[in-house]
Amino acid sequence: MATDVSKVPTGRSADRSDPAYRAFLLLRTGFAVAPILFGLDKFTNLLVDWPQYLAPWIDGVVPGTAQQAMYVVGVVEIVAGVVVAVVPRFGGWLVAAWLFGIIVNLLTLSGFYDVALRDFGLLLAAVALALLASRYAPGHPWSRRA
Repeated sequence: MATDVSKVPTGRSADRSDPAYRAFLLLRTGFAVAPILFGLDKFTNLLVDWPQYLAPWIDGVVPGTAQQAMYVVGVVEIVAGVVVAVVPRFGGWLVAAWLFGIIVNLLTLSGFYDVALRDFGLLLAAVALALLASRYAPGHPWSRRA
């Protein structure tokens, strides 16, 4: 049974008891907050020594040290979190692409396959956010269906 898209509530008019809308809100919040927190931690290394997660071939390609590369990674993650908060339909795809890059890095760095698998699950959740945002994110021309 097809749903008439024109009758699906969006944004503030969405029914908060709608499980799909609640899933959208949960994913939007998680993918806004987590990248910002992880991005900030790239500057402090409180959670983990982040440079250890950078594959040597990438470290050899990017200028500077592995820690300096993590500063750039941190900025990108903070920006991605803000984009998810503001424009979740685009931000979901941005985070998914970023996670894909992280997965490639981890698969080429021996010993972190479990983290790569976890990040693949996060990538799927980011895609789900982008898809849900196409229905529930208000106020953005590219978020509305024609």
